[in-house]
Amino acid sequence: MKFRSTLGGAERPGFSEVLRRGLAADGGLYVPERWPNFTLNDFIGAQSLSEVATRLLAPFVEDDPITLELSHIVREAFDFPAPLKRVQGTSPGEALSVLELSHGPTAAFKDFGARFLAACFQRIQKSGSGSINILVATSGDTGGAVAAAFHQRSGTKVTVLFPKGLVSPLQQHQLTCWGDNVCAFAVRGTFDDCQRIVKQAFGTVALRQRQQLSSANSINLGRLLPQAVYYAATSLAWYREHGMQLSFVIPSGNLGNAVACLWARRMGLPIGRVVLAHNANRTVPDFLVTGEWRPSLSTTTIASAMDVGNPSNMERLRDLFPEVAELRASVSAVSIADDAIRRRICLDHERFGETWCPHTAVAAEAWENMTVESRRENAWCVVSTASPAKFPEIVEPLINARVPIPETLTRLFDRPSVFKEIDMSLKALEAELTKIN
Repeated sequence: MKFRSTLGGAERPGFSEVLRRGLAADGGLYVPERWPNFTLNDFIGAQSLSEVATRLLAPFVEDDPITLELSHIVREAFDFPAPLKRVQGTSPGEALSVLELSHGPTAAFKDFGARFLAACFQRIQKSGSGSINILVATSGDTGGAVAAAFHQRSGTKVTVLFPKGLVSPLQQHQLTCWGDNVCAFAVRGTFDDCQRIVKQAFGTVALRQRQQLSSANSINLGRLLPQAVYYAATSLAWYREHGMQLSFVIPSGNLGNAVACLWARRMGLPIGRVVLAHNANRTVPDFLVTGEWRPSLSTTTIASAMDVGNPSNMERLRDLFPEVAELRASVSAVSIADDAIRRRICLDHERFGETWCPHTAVAAEAWENMTVESRRENAWCVVSTASPAKFPEIVEPLINARVPIPETLTRLFDRPSVFKEIDMSLKALEAELTKIN
């Protein structure tokens, strides 16, 4: 399998090289040159996440040096569950489930992709490719997952950029408590500024080569592609039991998680409708209405990990659906305000006994706002992207109760937080990278 750039460059690198580069030479994002087409029979006997992952990802690593390591990589990456749980207490005729993706080391869905990418890089490094500096911008969860996945792995350094004051206190601690081969920088700006600096760094050839930069954001195909695995495994399990497709409501910011679901559906998995649930950053919902792409400055909300005004993976979404009409027929998108997020956390805690993080509450509110007919005609799954324990200052006052903290997060509190503030410029980042070296 070879990969191409969304901007149409001529290069066609293989899987390992795509992971190493992160971003294509022309500044585009890598996508598969062709799509494998699976049938349900291709997954007979595949029950666990790692078993589904081995079959789903095999075509993408075909003819790549990492092929022989794939089964070991997915067993290492997918060593925690992604349970699908029925929500109790819905109205008659409604089938609502929640896909819990918060059972990994940092209690967020990004653990899946980060651990897969780290396991791949460890094998790539063994092949003698030299040291790599993972440069990542984060709006909250990505940086913590990447830092945890790459911490103390030989041959790699991690540089995390996060927007100063715009992530939750617990998220910030997750980003900054590692030390060793992980350096964290609080950028005096927004997530979009962090993302812009990262893109500028990759677009500066001399800097990119000198620092051996690679990405662990979802702009890196190795971060995004494994996220298709839990959509594949979940939809397969549902179809085997109920004989029908499962539809998803996905909290959406930079669109990596949503694109992973749509890629799984494109490959033939039994996935029905897909709803992109955004917070007050409504660039994507507005695009589906007007047909005009107008990225904007991000708006600060209580669902902070989704505060993205110019989502990178829109390139991949528009590559998959080049015409606006085709995109509208394939997905829908809604925008949810902070007051509605707060209300949904309260109501669903009382009605269903479920405690949502603010991002999951965005998806739950999007489901609640559907017509009764739509809720009854489809089997729906709300994607829960993070533990509510990561946002106690928001969730606990709303439900008037303490949120239990997972043991994986508790262990991080004993580690000191170390980070440095920098201006929102490539020059400031380059100076810090030089110091690190």
